[in-house]
Amino acid sequence: MRWLACELHTHTLHSDGVQTLEELAAGAAELGFDAIALTDHNTMSGLAGKESISNKYGLFILPGMEWTTFYGHMVTLGLSEYADWRRADRSRIVEGIQAVHRLGGIAGLAHPFRIGSPACTGCYWEYEVKDWSVVDYIEVWSGTFASIHTNNRRAYALWTDKLNEGLRISATSGRDWHAQKTTDEPLSITYLGIPEGEETTEEHLIDSLRKGQATVTIGPLLTLAISANGHNFELGSVVSSQLHAKDLGALKASVTLDFTVRSGLWILPDQAFKLILCSDRGQELEREVMWSRSNPKDPIRLSGLPLTPEPRKWLRAELWGIVHGVHALIAFTNPVYFD
Repeated sequence: MRWLACELHTHTLHSDGVQTLEELAAGAAELGFDAIALTDHNTMSGLAGKESISNKYGLFILPGMEWTTFYGHMVTLGLSEYADWRRADRSRIVEGIQAVHRLGGIAGLAHPFRIGSPACTGCYWEYEVKDWSVVDYIEVWSGTFASIHTNNRRAYALWTDKLNEGLRISATSGRDWHAQKTTDEPLSITYLGIPEGEETTEEHLIDSLRKGQATVTIGPLLTLAISANGHNFELGSVVSSQLHAKDLGALKASVTLDFTVRSGLWILPDQAFKLILCSDRGQELEREVMWSRSNPKDPIRLSGLPLTPEPRKWLRAELWGIVHGVHALIAFTNPVYFD
């Protein structure tokens, strides 16, 4: 799997941003992004000229729009044409999401627990989602140094609850980037995976998020894979119960940590990180991972981690450690699922 660094929530002066699309693209390129999504509020007009800007700065610009209403904000990505947000109704948001799907796009909750009106009109999610299976993803980390904020912890818990219910919903981060301002706070990155040998296109990136081939970090790239009786399952894949039921000791996890990604654009102190594998059954495994900036640049691989044969719905990896003097979640993967 090839992993592309993505920023999936941005704005220009076509809504409430104070940057042009070219300024946004230039800033994204300097920060080591491979792709950005332009998600202006209730308009797609800012995408004009995106092809030439994309070529100039060597990054993908995904078409998107943030549905901005009194009852919540929803980021839509990959639309083939404009989907009318004005038809959104508090009890019928599922119909709005289905309209996005018909146009080839995906839809996710934006910052669902951010303080709402009057501080941010409609930022707090109040829509009645009668069928959560239509939701493609939840933006669980919003803003800078996202993992320490209470509203993001609530969003992360909501995502976990939905996974526990058996739903397969992806999780992302989004800076909600409005201006070219420097910050010392950690930036969260959503990495989208493209299978080796597959051409990278806007459509493939959208499909990767749709499938849950995504991992989120403020530092190293964290990935997870499951092996069962000679079969390998990466993020977003589904492990069949028939595969590992034949051999109770056949289920193994492999985790890779790559500290070389976006080299020089993030800083963590030398430390012993805590790697956790967790599922709907709770915490299943914990390992200490030592790292220092003087280490060789090869990725750190932990292979053959044993998993019990008990039934589970999903499994993800989390990396915990010290950031800016705070113990915080540094990275997490989307799940590998189990049927």
